[in-house]
Amino acid sequence: MRVERLRNRAAVFALIAFIGVVLDRITKVWALAALSGGKNIDILPHLLSFTLVRNPGASFGLGSSFTWIISVLACVACAAMIAVVKHTKSLYWTIALALAFAGAFGNLIDRAQYAQGFLNGKVVDFINYGWSVGNVADIELMFAGIAVICLILIGIPLIERADE
Repeated sequence: MRVERLRNRAAVFALIAFIGVVLDRITKVWALAALSGGKNIDILPHLLSFTLVRNPGASFGLGSSFTWIISVLACVACAAMIAVVKHTKSLYWTIALALAFAGAFGNLIDRAQYAQGFLNGKVVDFINYGWSVGNVADIELMFAGIAVICLILIGIPLIERADE
């Protein structure tokens, strides 16, 4: 039974992570094609638009001088999520970890694909909220973060102790 549960969690993790990465990649390819040359598409004027930006940093452009460090941390985080998902019994944690993996890996692909040096490429951002510009991977990371906070607050353990 334990092996079957592990397979099911691994399948859920892989499916959500795969769909998340594919959605991120498809939308970034679209953004590069549709928004190059400074084009802007207003969705909700003054609130939401599509604008192409190449972001060397993390959220809000922080860490733009340390792109390779952000990339290495993303690699470590992705490996850690894969390791942890093997030990959780919670479907909710599996989903949260898969979303976080998809977001981190989606942006890591950009850092590798567009690199001029060691993992120092810029991430394709295009969803302009007026105060920040992001992408689908960022949305996945945000939902994962919200899910993690909720899971902690309601007391669902990531890994159950042997005595539970």
